[in-house]
Amino acid sequence: MRIAALDIGSNSAQLQVIDVAAGAPPLPAHAVKEPTRLGEELEPDGTLSERGAQRAAAAVRRSVEAATRLGVEQLYPFVTAAIRDAANRAEVIDLIEAESGIRPQHLSGEQEARLTYFAAHRWYGWSSGHLLLIDIGGGSMELVLGRDVEPELAVSLPLGAGRLTRELLTTDPPGRREMKVLRRHVRDTLSEVLDRLRWEGTPRRVVATSKTFKQLARITGAPPQRKGPFARRELSLADLRGQIPRLAATGTKKRAKLKGVSGPRARQVVAGALVAEVTMSALDLKSVEICPWALREGILLHHLEAMSATPELPLQPLSRNTPARRVLAPAAS
Repeated sequence: MRIAALDIGSNSAQLQVIDVAAGAPPLPAHAVKEPTRLGEELEPDGTLSERGAQRAAAAVRRSVEAATRLGVEQLYPFVTAAIRDAANRAEVIDLIEAESGIRPQHLSGEQEARLTYFAAHRWYGWSSGHLLLIDIGGGSMELVLGRDVEPELAVSLPLGAGRLTRELLTTDPPGRREMKVLRRHVRDTLSEVLDRLRWEGTPRRVVATSKTFKQLARITGAPPQRKGPFARRELSLADLRGQIPRLAATGTKKRAKLKGVSGPRARQVVAGALVAEVTMSALDLKSVEICPWALREGILLHHLEAMSATPELPLQPLSRNTPARRVLAPAAS
């Protein structure tokens, strides 16, 4: 069976297709990306412009056509913060359905956090121990902490790189005052959850997901994507701090030419870098490990688990009244 997840985000609609095989990981068979650029289309009243809604609907339609060509049998389409938090979300989703024939779901920030953690926990396995996950998206940042399959803490904060760029970094390149205001805003927003995170103690492993962290790691010298998912990638706080002045002093066009930085995300990478730096500093993290699996993999893993939920080796209930087995006396010699 071939299944897929369609992630309709602020920068693009991304279709990830996998072939289901017993015991196999959700490695992509095909990946299709259609630009949406929704961050440019958010109005002051919180609605997504008609042009942005039409662009999203067209991207989804092309993605669904690609899924049909590729033989996808089951599809899970979902929107993230750019559409989920829009004041006219219902109208946008209606338009997407009319254009493409599918109606995407919208996950809450906490649901996204839990599914992303689920993917990271599966990637590293039970040996990961106490795991802290940080995910910086376009509209929000998720922080998740746990030891088991279900996390102990999952929070979503309005600290997405795209959102903060639109709201606080209005000049290009950003001025010193804007950077100072953004840093203070991130620190103040983080203060809501810092005490709880510190109460849980030092995690055994700290991982980061999302395109923002992957780009920042690449800028600081991590292996490129062509090296595959098993290449070890890290982002150190010292390296990140060394790059922020360079990123902030460079305009979007020049920033887009840096290794690992994609054109649609070049404007928001400065805000993403500041969010990452302030968060790592506040949590006393010297480095984070980049996890190749994130939200889309978490969704696909969730559905794969549900498809194989019927146990082939059923357990039998054991009653306390079950009679003890009679032990025969040894035969007389």
